[in-house]
Amino acid sequence: MNDVLLQLLKTNDFKVAFSISGSALDQFEQYAPEVIESFKKLAKTGKVEFLGETYSHSLVSLRNENEFKKQVAQHSAKIKELFDQSPEVFRNTELIYSDFIGEQVYNMGFKAMLTEGAKHILGWKSPNYLYCNTLNPKLKLLLRNYKLSDDIAFRFSNQSWNEWPLTADKFVGWLNNVDPNEEVINLFMDYETFGEHQWESTGIFDFMKALPKAILKNTNFKFATPSEVAKKHQPVAQLSVPYPISWADEERDLTAWLGNNLQREAFENLYSLSEEVNICEDETILKDWQKLQTSDHFYYMCTKFFADGAVHMYFNPYGSPYDAFINYMNVLSDFAERVKAIAKKSEIKLLSPEAVDEEIKKHEELLKQLIETKKQKKETTVAKKKTTETPVKTAEKTKTEKSKQTSSVAKKAEKPSKKEATVTKKTVPTSKKEEAVVKKAKTSKNKNN
Repeated sequence: MNDVLLQLLKTNDFKVAFSISGSALDQFEQYAPEVIESFKKLAKTGKVEFLGETYSHSLVSLRNENEFKKQVAQHSAKIKELFDQSPEVFRNTELIYSDFIGEQVYNMGFKAMLTEGAKHILGWKSPNYLYCNTLNPKLKLLLRNYKLSDDIAFRFSNQSWNEWPLTADKFVGWLNNVDPNEEVINLFMDYETFGEHQWESTGIFDFMKALPKAILKNTNFKFATPSEVAKKHQPVAQLSVPYPISWADEERDLTAWLGNNLQREAFENLYSLSEEVNICEDETILKDWQKLQTSDHFYYMCTKFFADGAVHMYFNPYGSPYDAFINYMNVLSDFAERVKAIAKKSEIKLLSPEAVDEEIKKHEELLKQLIETKKQKKETTVAKKKTTETPVKTAEKTKTEKSKQTSSVAKKAEKPSKKEATVTKKTVPTSKKEEAVVKKAKTSKNKNN
């Protein structure tokens, strides 16, 4: 497609703008550097503008203002590095916009912003004028004419469409039917319209080759970049958008990415890691953090049905939204563990000398408390041990004393007392007189015999 555009830029007063995420540019540099070179050739024509956006095509503008600013600044630096342009107009991821987001964008230095010309926001008003932000009217708004844009992007090859086939002349006729008082028609479409949504066999490239010349020849319209439009025209009114809008699905809201519990849970769990990631210095962690923020992850979890659901499934590499959710949460869980491990080390490195001293004092005090607690527990354990051992010893002592008493009684029973010994001695005829009497008795007995 870039070859087609290059020829159009060289041979016609044709102009075009690109919004390319940092993630896409990184992949081009790594895997297809020739794509970067082709965009550089387009930039050198002086008829091409590169718009600002989030680096990782993320939904960060809905959740974290600091991260939003960081990604936008990083993306602008990348555009400057590759194409030597500093973006002046901002296109948020999927044209997401609200009054609050617009105010943030102006504060980042942008003078204009692109968003969807949603019917529920415009009401009776036309998207073919410039509008401005309600919180800061200095931010100009360029609204996408979704009907004419989608005629090319989605309906071009639809043979059941009552306007099929679409030709350059037919499209020019529609442009000429626009109220001449209306100032600008913004045609915004995905780059993959050319060759993916609409295959080469549909005739999309021939249509694009013929369109600029037909417009310049047969209408009063001229081509201009978004920044040129913003400089030339003034807003006709403020556009109140209290709640975020986008260019996705019939609702033109956020339900394509945050419309069910799976999407919201994944989204909240992701950005709950923001503070810990911000103190990490690991390059791999920071790159993975950006990749995990890409809006496509949440788009794959959409559970819509009917026409919108068919579009979601067409782009979905997973078998179902539930498979997308499970896979993402598993990856996010692993990422969270890595972040926590590195964040602890990084947090210490970021401390000032004074903060280091303060942390040392805190830990010294904590160490003292731990030592004191350990000492108290040890003393309590010893006291309990003594209390348990004392009754045992007392019982053993009592038992020993009783045993001694029993042994003493036994000995007394075996050994007669002095009195008992005296009595015994009196029964034994040991005196001489008694012996003489005994002998005399024995002699007398023998004589009688």
